[in-house]
Amino acid sequence: QARLVDSGGGLVQAGGSMRLSCAASGINFKIATMDWYRQVPGKQREMVATITSSGLTNYADSLKGRFTVSRNNAWNTVNLQMNNLEPEDTAVYYCHSFYCGRDFWGQGTQVNVSS
Repeated sequence: QARLVDSGGGLVQAGGSMRLSCAASGINFKIATMDWYRQVPGKQREMVATITSSGLTNYADSLKGRFTVSRNNAWNTVNLQMNNLEPEDTAVYYCHSFYCGRDFWGQGTQVNVSS
């Protein structure tokens, strides 16, 4: 059974940094494209960053330069380094993978950025 577990959220002041992690199990992680999404109450979930199995990355245009996604295939983890955080980055962040024809989501981790 595939499982994604998100961690690393919390409270940070504007301008600060935070690192989120996602631990994957039950999938062949080395071939999986992994994503980070975020969602604010009342709004649609939006893609934050994607990293392919070969390490190619893609980011939401508004986040380029502040967020960095990386993966560790030895540990089956994907990370999201967030720098220069803004109050508008406050959201629940979710790890995601579309694997073997199904969507898998982490449970989400709350990030709060205070002004």
